[in-house]
Amino acid sequence: MKSRTLARLAAALPAAGLLLLAGCASGNRHQPLYYWGEYQPALYGHFTKEQGPQEQIAALEAGLEKARARSLAVPPGYHAHLGILYAESEQPDQMLRHFEAEKILYPESAAYMDFLMRKAVKSD
Repeated sequence: MKSRTLARLAAALPAAGLLLLAGCASGNRHQPLYYWGEYQPALYGHFTKEQGPQEQIAALEAGLEKARARSLAVPPGYHAHLGILYAESEQPDQMLRHFEAEKILYPESAAYMDFLMRKAVKSD
């Protein structure tokens, strides 16, 4: 009796696996948590010096507009990176605006954003 039950169970496992995979595939249509846009390529360009600050700023600002249009948040660090780029471009007002936005969106970044803002004020 046990061997017959085991044989039926073994025969049913591939079908159950297929149903499980089909269910997972069809339910994977969720909205992403963040809009990444050109953030990762801009970061790469920043560290490799392949893109200048103005190119990165343009790409990231365009990404912000797209994220807003889609009602998506940008990932942690997005505004901080923009703030750093604006600091490099000697635009302190924009730098502060983005550092503050980073603090509001991601409170865990507050200590670092405050540090960067104090550093920027001391260097003026």
